[in-house]
Amino acid sequence: MEQKYTRHQVLRSAMPDAQKFNTMYLMKKVALLRPTYQIRLLAFRAVDQGMKLVLKVPAHCEFSEGLTALLAVCKRSVVREDF
Repeated sequence: MEQKYTRHQVLRSAMPDAQKFNTMYLMKKVALLRPTYQIRLLAFRAVDQGMKLVLKVPAHCEFSEGLTALLAVCKRSVVREDF
């Protein structure tokens, strides 16, 4: 994954909304979810560190093709949970 920097040359980062033991939670209230930099970074961190990323979204939320492809790559490390 390509690392991105801010305009002050600080490496960009992402934090989950919550973290408990080896599970990270990211909550989004949207109708269509795309593979943003935050989601990609947390997904690859979950795979790298053997953690699980839970995407908590509304039941009517749809995933874009790019996000579906990312989930296929990450397999068991990233899961969807409806609220």
